[in-house]
Amino acid sequence: MATTQAILRGKDTTTLGELYSSFELSDKQWKITASDGERNASRYSVAAGDKAAVVDCLRRAKTRFGLPEQAKVHSCYEAGRDGWWLHRWLIEQGIDSIVVDSASIEVNRRARRAKNDRLDGDKLLAMLLRWHGGERRLWSVLKAPTAEQEDARRVERELDRLRSERTAHMNRIGSLLVMHNLRAGRVGGRAWGKWWSEHARDLPPTLRSEIERELERLALVQSQVKLIEAGKQQEVVDNQHPLVAALSRLRSIGPVSAWKLDKELFGWRRFSNRRQLAASVGLTPTPYDSGSSQVEQGISKAGNKRVRSLLVELAWSWLRYQPDSDLSRWYQKRFAAAGKRMRRVGIVALARRLVIALWRYLQCGEIPAGAQLKPAAA
Repeated sequence: MATTQAILRGKDTTTLGELYSSFELSDKQWKITASDGERNASRYSVAAGDKAAVVDCLRRAKTRFGLPEQAKVHSCYEAGRDGWWLHRWLIEQGIDSIVVDSASIEVNRRARRAKNDRLDGDKLLAMLLRWHGGERRLWSVLKAPTAEQEDARRVERELDRLRSERTAHMNRIGSLLVMHNLRAGRVGGRAWGKWWSEHARDLPPTLRSEIERELERLALVQSQVKLIEAGKQQEVVDNQHPLVAALSRLRSIGPVSAWKLDKELFGWRRFSNRRQLAASVGLTPTPYDSGSSQVEQGISKAGNKRVRSLLVELAWSWLRYQPDSDLSRWYQKRFAAAGKRMRRVGIVALARRLVIALWRYLQCGEIPAGAQLKPAAA
């Protein structure tokens, strides 16, 4: 608290005549903490999602600090389940808004520390003042997608959930069958209907009814997966997604992987250099070098985990289908003869180099050295 109060009273860290506010969001109530950078903060509570109450609180805060109605307002909140709608709405109201990564906010390292919404709001406000005072490495400010870009990601994310649900239903049915020494092979496959009609009578009635209900849910999930995949395929055929088509030209990258790379990374993010790109997917190294202690802690894992896991899979696929490329030769020279652990380390390094090569390919048309393209369709 002493640090917060000292910063709130500082006169050299912010622009005078402007209002600074932080939002601490929760399910039922929001805490708004506001200050002009000189005096102690004012705190307000509003019902979650009440936009009129938010506007009224900011107006009252301006009045308390003697600021004109047209005074600039800066705000921040932590990324969470509310997503981006609040950020967009604040921008529409003429409010300067930033959304920060919760994991990048500094905390007290004592074993026991006080924590509540009021203290969190004070902390966010203090850091917002410092950020506007020039401490740009204070925390990680997230890149906001447009409403269209955010909506475009829903298709693949829904598919991921449906595929996981499909696998869960298939595994559940298989486990129930094994309890009675029945092994059906692929549950829900082409031969499943015939197999089930022959063996269903061998099961107790209650268990048979449970499996039939599982089969109904499995059939629903499978139909939804097919419907969404058909829609995606048609959009690709209609050339509505040029980045997907460009990535799919490279051997080892299929349309599913290309779609995810487009919607989650390359389709809406712009990068100045390869370090920004690697950091966005959490593939940057994290050395720990303090005094005589020197430890490499591995990759940061601070970026998009969906893209990061996909890139590791694509790295293995790249080795298989692009063996003559410079990337594959680099891996073979450095890691192929090493142990199992070093090969796993190497594949992560290859994934980092691969995403940089794909970025250059899309930005400049530079095909990765030694890589082969798929033959053109007849």
